[in-house]
Amino acid sequence: MKLKETLNSFGTKKEPFFFCISYDMSQWEVIKLSQLPSNIKFELDIKQNNSIKETLNKEPVEYKQYQEQFDKIQQHILCGNTYVTNLTTTTNISTNYSLSDIYEKSSSKFKLFFKDKFVCFSPERFISCKYNTISTFPMKGTIDATIKNAKQTILENKKELAEHTMIVDLLRNDLSIVATNVKVNEFRYCETIKAGDKELIQVSSDISGNLPDNWHTKIGDIITSLLPAGSITGTPKRKTIEIINEVETHKREYFSGIFGIYDGKQLDSAVMIRFIEELDNGDMVYKSGGGITSDSDSFSEYNEMLDKVYIP
Repeated sequence: MKLKETLNSFGTKKEPFFFCISYDMSQWEVIKLSQLPSNIKFELDIKQNNSIKETLNKEPVEYKQYQEQFDKIQQHILCGNTYVTNLTTTTNISTNYSLSDIYEKSSSKFKLFFKDKFVCFSPERFISCKYNTISTFPMKGTIDATIKNAKQTILENKKELAEHTMIVDLLRNDLSIVATNVKVNEFRYCETIKAGDKELIQVSSDISGNLPDNWHTKIGDIITSLLPAGSITGTPKRKTIEIINEVETHKREYFSGIFGIYDGKQLDSAVMIRFIEELDNGDMVYKSGGGITSDSDSFSEYNEMLDKVYIP
């Protein structure tokens, strides 16, 4: 069966399941929770006090290469093809820990260890569905928490405001495809997250809508209608995806896809960002990025991309 039909079938039976879906939906796993193999581990919406003291050795793409990609996006913005585009890159890293060690020792609200292939620890929920309500929490805007008046600085930054507003508008429209009475419950609230040896402040919003009583039978329709996630693509979504495919030099694959569970009553999921992948030769890469708008500065965006390369 195809992805949509598989998800709908499990939901119709109210069979608890785990799911992991790649950025472009070309790769996916949907597995009964009762049959989940030991090489897949996850935690969802759990506050943790784990501690890992590990400084990653980073070999990022050269700034010149990043700026070339950045400039291509700016040209598309000038032509009116996109208003915000999420540009991601790969950073070669080295660490004394295995993927399994990183999963066990790291602390994150959402985290996943997937078949010795990758580990992700995401601060961003994708959607939750409970009591006939669907909610999403787009995250756009990051600043070093040690900067003086960091919260006020990022909330008053015009570039960050414009980027966040566009993504919230995109997500409102996306939810309207599958839900009614869509509304923004809270616009631009701040959360502090651990980012290796530093702390970051990230800005999110809370959007929700009403689902029909039979939403369980349409889980596949809901998820495939909303993918890929707006916060890691941009707006307008379809054209921006084309631009991402043109500009980025790596394959996202599972990075910036989603994972989650349905327990027979409700569904929860996360966007797979903060992502470490082990290559066939044993090397590791860290995939990260950020949103580009007309007001973006290439050097600042490059450093933000590097700030997101960490083990929490």
